[in-house]
Amino acid sequence: MVNVVVLFPKQEIARNIRNLLVRNGFDVIGVCVTGAQVMQRMESQEEGLVICGYKYADMIYTELREYLPRDVHMLLVASQAHLEDCMYENVSCLPMPLKAHELVEKVREIVSEISFAQKKKKHKPKQRTREELELLDEVKSLLMQNNRISEEEAHSYIQRRSMNSGVGLIEMAKMIKESLIYHND
Repeated sequence: MVNVVVLFPKQEIARNIRNLLVRNGFDVIGVCVTGAQVMQRMESQEEGLVICGYKYADMIYTELREYLPRDVHMLLVASQAHLEDCMYENVSCLPMPLKAHELVEKVREIVSEISFAQKKKKHKPKQRTREELELLDEVKSLLMQNNRISEEEAHSYIQRRSMNSGVGLIEMAKMIKESLIYHND
């Protein structure tokens, strides 16, 4: 679920937008009137969406964009004159006057992009440390010497044992190394 925060200097406008979004199935975690409130809401979030106007009591949207985490997207709702200057990464724009169906569709589009990025990041293979890579190479080398097999076969053996036992690859490599060293002593 993508968390959404609504920021407009007038509380009534922010609440109306929140109500529209909630009725359309979005998870709105906050209604704010200052940039500082948004930063507080989003500080623990790696990703999300801030729907906002151009100017607030304590800053304008460009300052807020600089303070937010890189993967938090922003949907700027402003007059056409303000939107012409908007060329920031992760900032989308909608012109005023705002039409409800356009807002809902634009939010749906941005939330889909964020969700897709979350899934992609989740399925990205974990980067191994240098020590872990050295351990894998050492265990493969031991297996190759002891069993007279190729490096691919040794790697496949470690993977197969890891999957069959439900243990991570590195943990399995440690276990194999211990057993090989124990048997050779």
